[in-house]
Amino acid sequence: MQSPKLSLGSTVVLAMFTVLMTATYAAAQREAVLHSFGNGNDGRVPYAGLIRDASGNLYGTTYYGGTGSCTSELANGCGTVFELSPKAGGGWTEKILHNFSDNGRDGYYPDAGLVLGTAGDLYGTTSYGGAGVCSSTEPTGCGTVFELRPKAGGGWTEKVLHSFAGGSDGELPEDGVILDAAGNLYGTTAGDTGSCADSFVDCGTVFELTPHAEGGWTEKVLHTFSNNGTDGYGPYGDLVKDVAGNLYGGTYWGGASGDGAAFELTPGKAGIWTEQVLYSFFYKGNFGGGPGGLTLDGAGSIYGSAPTGGTSYSGAVFELTPVTGAGWTETTLYNFDIYTTGATTNSSLIIDAAGNLYGTNQFGGYGTTVCLRFGDGNEEASCGTVFELTPAGDGSWTETTLHSFGTGTDGQVPYAGLIRDAAGNLYGTTSSGGAHDGGTVFEIIP
Repeated sequence: MQSPKLSLGSTVVLAMFTVLMTATYAAAQREAVLHSFGNGNDGRVPYAGLIRDASGNLYGTTYYGGTGSCTSELANGCGTVFELSPKAGGGWTEKILHNFSDNGRDGYYPDAGLVLGTAGDLYGTTSYGGAGVCSSTEPTGCGTVFELRPKAGGGWTEKVLHSFAGGSDGELPEDGVILDAAGNLYGTTAGDTGSCADSFVDCGTVFELTPHAEGGWTEKVLHTFSNNGTDGYGPYGDLVKDVAGNLYGGTYWGGASGDGAAFELTPGKAGIWTEQVLYSFFYKGNFGGGPGGLTLDGAGSIYGSAPTGGTSYSGAVFELTPVTGAGWTETTLYNFDIYTTGATTNSSLIIDAAGNLYGTNQFGGYGTTVCLRFGDGNEEASCGTVFELTPAGDGSWTETTLHSFGTGTDGQVPYAGLIRDAAGNLYGTTSSGGAHDGGTVFEIIP
């Protein structure tokens, strides 16, 4: 995997400074583990978040596990697509909808979540596999975009919509796809043959998949990122689309300072898309870097999380505000601290009607289990948090830790963002922990 994820037990050198922050711990919130992965042929290690249908069913992916024949040092299996359905009397039932396979056609190792189509079908990506040839060693294949369609009599049918070929086509789609009203899919790849050959990571692409009325799909590369000193590269996090059809996203590297960028892609005549770098991040001092997925509000502002930098080098949450005729202004809303409120927030944020922001931190918090050792090995951090940021009238924001992971059979290390239902309940995944140490699906109940 080329994405900048920190695996459990990694040794990370971080510079730390003590700062004063406005933060609270919300003990009144209740967390429930809805499912623990890793039992038998179940999936393992859900890196991605969840989606929810109108009936309250939850859908997601696991990177490992299932009945596929993939093997690795961490876990066996090629990954799964799963569904969690609420029971009438309480509790949840898990069903595996698809087991991925390294058979040279199917994709495997799904790193991202799903999107729900109008007919109840599911779309997603796998980082590896498919018919493309991108490596002479394991894992092989360039990655895929897939569809899962429910059968009339029960069960699901999987179809590979596109196998990436590497090179100018791109490879390694580590993030998910989004769907527009016309049924087109948009996403990113982490790899390509762009101008990043002298770097430790490829530049990456943005692509579109267009369905045909008679069946089949056509893939088109909308933009290839460049290590040219201005463009970002290494796209990180799902894309987001505004009402005008423009696409927005973040890159972990590149921009004017090399610390990542926020970009916009605008459709034009003859299907030509134009990319604009909205903001180049610089993670020194009060600023974060390496932005992930972005969130748009109704007023035209953009919110996001930056897993590097900030005053405690623990990551930050930022807002980008358009300035008429003068680009965009960045405001750091909150700086995290790995010893208390958490660190390394990779997740996309969600925003409610009152303007509150919700997200996850991979490490830190107030849990009782150590999930990260850093510095000289004598410094430790717990297993991550769920947080809420609340705006005040004076422009400041208050952080509330809704839950700290890592106590008992609770989950540990949440990589992905959250979803929220009409009652205000939050749902998400952790990549490890749980009753079988294969990760969890959890709910935060206000």
